[in-house]
Amino acid sequence: HFVIPDLGPIGANGLANPRDFEHPTAWYEDRDCNYTVVTKFAGNMFAAHMTFSPFNVVAWHGNYVPYKYNLDHFCTMNSVNYDHPDPSIYTVLTCQTDEPGCAVADFVIFPPRWMVQEKTFRPPYYHRNHMTEFMGMVYGHYDAKTDDGFVPGGASLHSCHTAHGPDTETFLAASSADLKPVKFDGGLAFMFESTYIMKVTKYAMTCPQMDHDYYKCWQPLPKLFNPNKL
Repeated sequence: HFVIPDLGPIGANGLANPRDFEHPTAWYEDRDCNYTVVTKFAGNMFAAHMTFSPFNVVAWHGNYVPYKYNLDHFCTMNSVNYDHPDPSIYTVLTCQTDEPGCAVADFVIFPPRWMVQEKTFRPPYYHRNHMTEFMGMVYGHYDAKTDDGFVPGGASLHSCHTAHGPDTETFLAASSADLKPVKFDGGLAFMFESTYIMKVTKYAMTCPQMDHDYYKCWQPLPKLFNPNKL
């Protein structure tokens, strides 16, 4: 199950603090009612018909309960001199496997934050790794895509070992930007990162909103490598 990530050198406080998670007050009812429980298992759907309230448990005891968390309370960490930290620094919750660093799922956000790094390409860097990345936009815009490249309600999926990064316009703007302190507060994106490969459903592949030209955002990228500037 999901837990707060190990803070390591950060120390006792930071990222998602336990005090900011809210839990419901225990409540019960004893009444007859009809409803259907629908579950999905191994790709198949199952239904069970019930005649009593699911909230009729009085003597329940345990430590795994529903909770909610306001993402505005996330205590963001970032570099204050140079370089771009790995996105894992924005992990809210993680569900780990037995292999350290290989999560079943990391829940990550890209929140409003100050960016002050010197001699640094500040947007998310170009990369590929063994993790599958499913991203979504909550509101505003993403700092690695132009306004129409990643809209609220939209999502993207980069499977493991698939190279990706900022679009061409973002790259060109960031490559010549004045590196004065800037606050990014134009949007909130989230990401589920997993060591497992995600299978795309037929519904998603045939969705009318599918962006079939997504790859074209990288086509105009210029070759600017200069060994004399290393």
